[in-house]
Parts: sequence; structure tokens; C-alpha cells
Amino acid sequence: MALSEAISRQALRIIDANLNRIGEGLRLLEDIARLLLNDATLTQQLKTMRHEILRGDWPFQQQLLQTRDSEGDVGINIGVPGDEKQRGLAITVIANARRVQESLRTLEEVAKIPGITPELDSEKFKQARFNLYTIEQNLLSKLLRQDKVIRMPGLYVIIDTQSLEGRSHIEVANEVIRGGAKAIQLRDKLQSKKELLFIAQQLRNLCTEHNVLFIVNDYLDLALAADADGLHLGQNDLPLPVARRLLPIDKILGVSVTTSDQAIAAESERADYIAAGSIYPTTSKETAKVIGLEMLHQIRQAVTLPLVAIGGITKENVAEVMAAGADSVAVISAVVQAEAPEEAARQIVTRIEAQ
Repeated sequence: MALSEAISRQALRIIDANLNRIGEGLRLLEDIARLLLNDATLTQQLKTMRHEILRGDWPFQQQLLQTRDSEGDVGINIGVPGDEKQRGLAITVIANARRVQESLRTLEEVAKIPGITPELDSEKFKQARFNLYTIEQNLLSKLLRQDKVIRMPGLYVIIDTQSLEGRSHIEVANEVIRGGAKAIQLRDKLQSKKELLFIAQQLRNLCTEHNVLFIVNDYLDLALAADADGLHLGQNDLPLPVARRLLPIDKILGVSVTTSDQAIAAESERADYIAAGSIYPTTSKETAKVIGLEMLHQIRQAVTLPLVAIGGITKENVAEVMAAGADSVAVISAVVQAEAPEEAARQIVTRIEAQ
């Protein structure tokens, strides 16, 4: 066998091995996006990349198959210390993304060698590699936030300083957590950030101890400083894409909406959940726009994100709110201003769980 023919054969083996690794890695990432995260956009991006890279004419595929020598591949017996250990899903995503990226870079470089390989598009592999960097980031960030999002359905209590009427944030939060709250949000328009930081840190510690989500309303800097689980924004607050870029990738981001168009925009801008309301008139925010159950239902039909209903919700009407499509209900006065917040929370939770 001539030297040039031997080199060409080995080059084909390199191409074949790397195309196989790319296909295997992308398929795993695609399945995670599709079956675990139910993310249509990421699934389509990964599927399209896989098809574009692996697509080739049949004669070339035959050449690759003819040069394959799985039994004689020395790599089959070469392991990496610790590779046999179990690993979390996030590490699996990183490992397979890196695997694909490395193979793309190999093919990108091999394609530049004249006279050794068949005609390959080096630029295609380069572009795919850079696209995968972004897809990996989006996939991993959504995966890391998924655990928080799936803990949210149920009762979401907003600890509003004005509504406390002098009572302790921590005492009321402790009571509603005992009553079954799944998420606590700190909302305050009056105190200084310095005062709020101490309160936020105490609430964060309490929520962490009881495996309850802790969300900060409006203030990105406070959410970061207190290491909150997430941030909640209104339509006139920091734009979602800006907040998403500044938040760590494991922090959830919620947004208030009053229309299905706003909800669709929030989903496209990578919000993790949506708060729709006000469902009924509320004393907690007299200027709030009342959208009613019909709009809540329309929003539910428009998006797949977890949906939190807010505004005027009580134990008497929570059942119809859940029936209209809410995954969670956010309350302030019905619980925070109750004589016994723990019991008030428990009564709402009982009716939610009965649905």
C-alpha cells in the first residue's frame, strides 16, 4: 500500500471516528432538551446541527465504513481515571458538549489539509462549534434552573413590608412556610438596600433550611448580594434579556404580565415563570389592572412556562383560579395580613392540593 493511500485511509478513520462522536453527543444533548426540558427551540437547534454535520453522499459514507476498524482500535482499552463514576446530569451535558466541540475542531483542522481528505468544509465545522458553545450555555442554564422551577407549583407568598404592618419578616415567613408555602418573595419599596440586605439574607437562610424558593422583587443587586434563588420583574423594570445576562445561570427569572402577548414575549426572552394578574381587585395594589380568569386561561394557552396567578386570591376563589390554568397562586394580604398566617396558608394549600 502506498504511503499516500495509507495516510488517506487513516484520515478517513479520523473523520469517521469524529463524526460518530459528534452524532452520539448531539443525540444525547437533543434528547435532554426534548425529553427532560421540553424545549422546542434547543431541540430544533441540536437536531438541525446533527443533520447538517452528518449528512453526506452515500459513496463517501461507504468509504468511511470500509476504513472502520472498531476491533483493532487501540482506544477501546484506554480509559480515564474516574470516568466510570456516576455523574450528575449537568456534568453529563458539559462532557458531551465538550466531546462534540473537540470533534468539530478536529474535523475543522483535518479539512484544511490538502490532498489527504475528501472535500470537507472547514468553515462549516467551525461555525457549528461556535454555535454549540451558545447552545451548551443555554441548555446548561435551563437544566440548572429546572430543579428550582419544578419546586414552585403551589403557594407563593409575597412578603410585602407595608403589608406586614410592623410584624417581623422572618416570623411571618416562618409561619407561612410551616403552612406549606413553596416560594417566598421579598417585596419592599420603602427601606434602604442596606436594611433590606440583612432581611434578605435572613429570609434566604430560612428558605434554604426548609427547601423553599426565595425570590427578590425588582432589585437585581439585592438578589445577587443575598444569593437568592431568583429575581422577579415587572413590565417596567430591567429588561428580561439584560437581567438574564447578569444573573448567574442557576437563578430563576420571573416576570409579571397582563396579556398573552406579554407572556409570549417573556417566554421568548427566557423567563423561567410568569406571574399573571391581577386576577381580582386587590387592596395590596390598588392600581393593578384586573385581567380576570378568562385572560388567565388565554395566557395558559399561549405559553408553556409555569404560570403563577396573582391578585385578590383567597381560599374562597383559589379553586377556580387553579382550574383556569394556574400552576401556583401568589398571595399577600390573604396570608400576610391574616391573624394566623400559618393557618391561612395551610387552608389555601389544602384547596390547591384538592384540585
